[in-house]
Amino acid sequence: MKFSLSWLKEHFETSADATAIADKLTAIGLEVEDVANPAEALRPFVVARVVSAAPHPQADKLQVLSVDTGDGAPLQVVCGAPNARAGLVGVFGGPGTHVPGSGFTLKKAAIRGVESNGMMCSSRELELGDDHDGIIELAADAPVGTSFADFAGLDDPVFDVAITPNRQDCMGVRGIARDLAAAGLGTLKPLAVPNVEGSFDCPVEIRTDDPEGCPAFFGRVIRGVRNGPSPDWLQQRLKAAGQRPISALVDLTNYVMLDLGRPAHAYDLATLSGAVVARRAQDGETVTALNDKDYVLSPEMTVIADDAGVHDIAGIMGGAHSGVQDGTGDVLLEIAFFDPQRIARTGQALGLTSDARSRFERGVDPAFLDDGLAILTGLILEHCGGEASRAVRAGEPPVAERRVPFRPDRVASLGGIEVAEAEQVAILERLGFRLEGGEAIVPSWRRDVDGTADLVEEVVRMVGLDRLPSTPLPRPDGVAKPVATRAQMVERRVRRAVAARGLDQAMTWSFIAEREAALFGGAAHSLANPISEDMKAMRPSLLPGLAAAARRNLDRGAASVRLFEVGRRYLAEGERPTLSLLLAGDKAPRDWRSGKAQGFDAFDAKAEALAILEAAGAPVGNLQLTMNAGETWHPGRSATLGLGKTVLAAFGELHPRIARALDLPAGTVAADIYLDAVPAPRASGRARPAFAPPVLQPVTRDFAFWVPPELSADALVRAVKGADKALIADARLFDCYEGETGLSLAVEVTLQPSEATLTEAEIAAVSARVVAAAEKLGAKLRG
Repeated sequence: MKFSLSWLKEHFETSADATAIADKLTAIGLEVEDVANPAEALRPFVVARVVSAAPHPQADKLQVLSVDTGDGAPLQVVCGAPNARAGLVGVFGGPGTHVPGSGFTLKKAAIRGVESNGMMCSSRELELGDDHDGIIELAADAPVGTSFADFAGLDDPVFDVAITPNRQDCMGVRGIARDLAAAGLGTLKPLAVPNVEGSFDCPVEIRTDDPEGCPAFFGRVIRGVRNGPSPDWLQQRLKAAGQRPISALVDLTNYVMLDLGRPAHAYDLATLSGAVVARRAQDGETVTALNDKDYVLSPEMTVIADDAGVHDIAGIMGGAHSGVQDGTGDVLLEIAFFDPQRIARTGQALGLTSDARSRFERGVDPAFLDDGLAILTGLILEHCGGEASRAVRAGEPPVAERRVPFRPDRVASLGGIEVAEAEQVAILERLGFRLEGGEAIVPSWRRDVDGTADLVEEVVRMVGLDRLPSTPLPRPDGVAKPVATRAQMVERRVRRAVAARGLDQAMTWSFIAEREAALFGGAAHSLANPISEDMKAMRPSLLPGLAAAARRNLDRGAASVRLFEVGRRYLAEGERPTLSLLLAGDKAPRDWRSGKAQGFDAFDAKAEALAILEAAGAPVGNLQLTMNAGETWHPGRSATLGLGKTVLAAFGELHPRIARALDLPAGTVAADIYLDAVPAPRASGRARPAFAPPVLQPVTRDFAFWVPPELSADALVRAVKGADKALIADARLFDCYEGETGLSLAVEVTLQPSEATLTEAEIAAVSARVVAAAEKLGAKLRG
C-alpha cells in the first residue's frame, strides 16, 4: 500500500514529519517497507530560462541555446527539442547531475563540435510522465534559479506499508490515518460525504440474482460526463501509489479505492443492453477483461452481466467491452459488496490478481456502500460534469451488529502491560468501537475483531508494542531438567547425523500441487484458501518438495545433489514426523581410472537409511529387509527396513512413473525414515555400561552356499547368525556370484569365545549348525 504524505494529511491533522509517522506505523503493527521522497532525485535540477536559440552549425535538428540558470553568466547548451526557443522557461540539469529517467550523469561534452554544458529536460527524463516530444515548459513567471522540486511541490515523501491480510480496514489511506490518530499522533479529520439526491430515475434496472456471492449491488447513472485527463493533484497521488493515470473516470474510481478502500467500477452506458445483474456465471461463459485476456468462467464465480452477456468478473476486473473510453458520455456506476471467499476462489481459479480483488477478498466495509457511491458521484460531477440519477439499491449488505465482551483486566494478563481503563476506552473509541454495558460494538470495517483478545491486541498495539516490558521467566534453583521430548531429541540427533554424512538440509513447503500428491496416494487434507493451485494439497510425502529443490540445483549446474529434510507428512490418521533424503546426479566425479562419473544406487540410499536409524536409536542389527516397498518405489530396486510388521524406513529408486512426473534424472535414489515408528529404547538408567572388550581372539569362517533365486541375502544372513547366538557375534555377506550353475552367496561368520579358546571340534559343531540353518531355507553348501 503506497501513499504520499500530503495524501495522508487529507485525512489526518498532524505536525509529525515522515520519519515520525513511519516509526509510529511500525510501532502499531503496520510495517513500513520504505519511505522515499521523489524530490531527492530532482534536487539538482533548477528552473531556467532560454535567453537565445540559434541553429547548430553542423546539425539541422539541433539548436544552440543560451540558458540563464540564475547563477551568473548564461550557459551554452545544445538541444534537439522541437519546442526549444528563446524565452521558454523550463528545467535545467547541469554537469554532474544524474538524470533519473535516462540513467546517466551529465557532463560537459562536445556535440557535433559545439560545447554543451548540461541539458534542458523532458518529463520522461525526470520520470514525471511519458512525454518526450519536447522539453518541459513552465509558466513564464517561474522563478529562475530556484529548485524545480520545490517549485513544482514535489517534496512529498511516499510511504510503502505492508498490510497484513487481517487488516482490511487499512487497505485505504483513511484507515491508516485512523490508526495513526488512535495512536495519538494527530487528529482524524471528518469525512466529507456529499448529498447527491439525483434528478431523475435510473434508466437501467439493477439487481442481484446471486445473494450469496453479491448480497448488495448499488448503482446509478450519470449522463453528460466529459471524460478527459484527470486533474494534476489526482495524477500525482495515483503515481505515488504506483498507478498509471488513464482518464478522469477511471482515475476517480481508482482514487476512491485507494483513498477509502472502496472498490467501484464505471461502465460505458452505451455498451450495455438491458438490465445489469449480479449473477453466477454459466459454465463455459467467457469474458475479455480489461487486461485484454480471455477468461473461461464456471458456475462458482459471480459476474456482472446484462442481456447480451458478461461484462465484469465481479470484484476482480471489469470487461474490455464495457469499459469507459475518452468519448464516453453516459456512465453507470457500480458499488457492491461481494463475498470474500467467493472472490478469493475465483481469483485463484482464474490466476487473476488486481487491486480490487486484494480488497474484496480481505473484506470491504459493508456499511460504506451508500457513502462510497455518494463520494464517487460527487467527484465525477465535480471533475467530469454531468447529471446524476437517483441511486438504485439492490439487496442488503451484511451489516449485523457485532458485540464482544470488553474486559479491561485482560490487557494486563494477556498483553503484559498495565493500561488504565479510561485510556483503553479512549483508544477503542478513536478506532471506531462503541462501548456499552461491558461490551464493545465492533465497527463495520473491522471484520477481523471477534473476541476479547482482539480488543486487547488493539489496545496494546496503540500503546506501542515497543513499550511491552521484557519480563524473564522465573528460574528455579538447581540444575534444570531436560524439557525436550524424546521425539524432539530424536529429530535433533538424526538431523545432526545426516548433516555429518555430507547431506544438505532443505526446508520445503508443507503444501504441494494436487497432481504431485496424487503420485503418493493423494492428499488427505487440502487448503480452503491456498496461495496458488500448486500449493493446495497438504503433502503426503516430503519427496515432491525435495525433487523440486533437486531440479533447481541441477538446472543451475550442480553435478551432485544430496538433500534431506525433517518434517511432517499429513495423512488421514494425522501428522507423521519423517526424515526424507534424495540423492541425484553424480556420486563421484569422473577420474582418470574410470573415465566416467559414478552414479548413486539403491545401496547408497540403504546406507544412509541405516545410519539415520542407528542415530535415532533403532536396533539396526535386528532390522528385517523386505523387497515390497509399495507402489511409490521401483519394484526391483527398492526395499523396506522394519521390525516385524512395523516399517521403519523405505529406500531405493522411485517408481519410473513417479520419477518422470517429478522430472528427476535417471539414477536418482531416495529414502523415507519414519521417525515415529522407531521404538523407544528400554530404560536402563543414565549410566553407560562398562566397556568390557573380549579377552579371547575371535575366529572367522567363510561359508559359500548355492541358494534358490527367491531367497534374499538378508534372510540367509539372519538364519546363519541365529544358528548359535552364544558364539556367533556377527555374520555378513561378502560375495555374490551368479553363473550357469546358479546363484552363490558367501557369508563371513565371526565366532567370539568368552571363557576359553575354541577347539577345532567346537568350531566344527558351530559350522554344522550354520549349514543346517542355511539348508532349512533351501541353501546348499558349495563343495
